[in-house]
Amino acid sequence: MEFLSNYFKFKEKETNLKSETIGGITTFLTMAYALFLIPSVLAEAGMPQGSVFVATGLAAALGTLIMGIFANFPMGLAPGVGLNAFFAYTVVLQMGYTWQMALLGVFIEGILFIILTVTNLREQIINCIPNDLKNAVTAGVGLFIAAVGMSNAGLISTASGTLALANMHDPLVILTVAGLVIAGILVCKNVKGALLLSILLTSSIGMITGIVALPSAIVSFNIPSLAPTFMQAFTVPVEQIFSLDMVIVVFTFLFMDLFDTVGFLVGVAAKGELIDENGKIPKAKQAMLADAIGTTIGAMLGTSTVTCFMESTAGISEGGKTGLTTFTVGILFVLSLFLAPLFIAIPSQATGA
Repeated sequence: MEFLSNYFKFKEKETNLKSETIGGITTFLTMAYALFLIPSVLAEAGMPQGSVFVATGLAAALGTLIMGIFANFPMGLAPGVGLNAFFAYTVVLQMGYTWQMALLGVFIEGILFIILTVTNLREQIINCIPNDLKNAVTAGVGLFIAAVGMSNAGLISTASGTLALANMHDPLVILTVAGLVIAGILVCKNVKGALLLSILLTSSIGMITGIVALPSAIVSFNIPSLAPTFMQAFTVPVEQIFSLDMVIVVFTFLFMDLFDTVGFLVGVAAKGELIDENGKIPKAKQAMLADAIGTTIGAMLGTSTVTCFMESTAGISEGGKTGLTTFTVGILFVLSLFLAPLFIAIPSQATGA
């Protein structure tokens, strides 16, 4: 306990083991949807879903553990939703490239980001961006996350090609609203672990009433094979590697990931009061290096670009202030590989709220 307190600077951050653990669990539960959303999207691009599930869990775990241990930053990492959709629907399905080539593009992007981070160029680029623009990016990312939450929870629908409210008589929508009310009451009452409790309570209500299905198995140790996607990025023919097409893919991933990182990093840092008086983020270099390493490892394992998750603000709201929150998230991602049915059983109506 004393070692953890000293390493993660509990006194300096005015926190404790309990708050950090609750923060980590809360962040994980709000990020856990990535474990089934990312593989399902990449499956649309022809990738084996089981293998992508393992790659996603491992990449998230490794990137997040690096973030917690070396950056001491309360931010979880996992393959990003927007970048994931771009990988599958734009690069593969629209532009016509193979998923192996898309993975190689992500790998090269990760390597470039490692170089830019180590040489301080990436941090300088972010520091050169005006604070107003950083805030604008953060606000845009926040609106995007809100839209994802409402869509996943069933509050809004785009099935007809236009944005519309869902059927408010739908039991799933009613469950989402109930979860939002529960969360609001607990937060207003300053209940410790409010968001975590609201997620668990909403999940329980949904399962008890039969609105959402109970998991088919509480515990499963059947981990899918990683072999179908492992190192497949390096099966791309040499002539395709040194081509204009690869430059386009890499540049696009690079550009999108840079602004994703800026938006998420600034947003989470602001929520955790981690931005100094000059508008800079302490240990931003280590945080961005964790992001870059996670992306590189993820591409080798077989998943899309790893990035910071705005859902980390949920854990910060529950008291998470240090890398121990992030470390907890990483450990839970590892465990999730063995307990997939249990974690996936948490309905999107609970986390969406």
